[in-house]
Amino acid sequence: MPAQRLSVVVTRRLPEIVETRMTELFDVRLREDDAPMSRADLVAAMTQADVVVPCIADRIDGAMLAQAGDRLKLIANYGAGVDHIDVATARQRGILVSNTPGVMTDDTADMAMALILAVLRRLPEGMAVMQSGNWDGWAPTAFMGGRVTGKRLGILGMGRIGQAVARRAHAFGMQVHYHNRRRVHPDTEAALEATYWESLDQMISRMDVISVNCPHTPSTFHLMNARRLKLMKPQAVIVNTSRGEVIDENALTRMLRAGEIAGAGLDVFEKGREVNPRLRELPNVVLLPHMGSATREGRIEMGEKVIINIKTFADGHRPPDLVVPSML
Repeated sequence: MPAQRLSVVVTRRLPEIVETRMTELFDVRLREDDAPMSRADLVAAMTQADVVVPCIADRIDGAMLAQAGDRLKLIANYGAGVDHIDVATARQRGILVSNTPGVMTDDTADMAMALILAVLRRLPEGMAVMQSGNWDGWAPTAFMGGRVTGKRLGILGMGRIGQAVARRAHAFGMQVHYHNRRRVHPDTEAALEATYWESLDQMISRMDVISVNCPHTPSTFHLMNARRLKLMKPQAVIVNTSRGEVIDENALTRMLRAGEIAGAGLDVFEKGREVNPRLRELPNVVLLPHMGSATREGRIEMGEKVIINIKTFADGHRPPDLVVPSML
């Protein structure tokens, strides 16, 4: 596409520095508030712009793309995951899709480690007592959690984020194990002192902590289903900073309530912002509002990647972070 001042619609508020730079480069329509666009508004945006910049909360399916018309040429996603976009249909209609990989690796891995610590050491319970003013002072048996050092960590998905979690866990003295579609390079295994398991079931049954770090795809939907959750040791915990759909949330909730799993730390949920209310009642569960990538630095870097993808496309070149169906 020849270089020109492209028409761009942004679906949510972005960091001010990102919005300012977009305004300088493109004919951009920004959001006045931070409420999610309705389905009808998203369709309208796709008919009125050359480029749409959505985020994970904006589901763009085949039916919506069929109404997009001929103007839309690029969906420059603000985020690494694109499971909310029908990439195959977009490509069939000549619409490119780009994302922002890599920039949130360390932030998300930090959050996974924070959840491991919070669940094992019962941090929310301690905070709740302090906030209520009901602390009676130190006692030998109060708030006893589990030691992190020496625990076996099973990482489900050993991509960028999984490896970053492994590095942090190794520094805490955890034993690192992993399951992945493909075994990582021997040099990477050696550096992380990580043990590979070809069988996910066998790994799960032996771990003290499971960290979910794989993307949501048709093959990973409910990968941690009721059968696999039952393989976990009763004293084991699970944390998820990836996608909620990877875990059968209802099965997890039942097992947590029954004491069949010791605890969980969840930053993502199967139905987005609709969190199972029974999870909120459990003291052994730490719930966060999808904060894994929520750092100022990370969100600005995500915006910079979006701008580079759009500008490269406007200059007639392939966006550097182009998503193709074979990657999914």
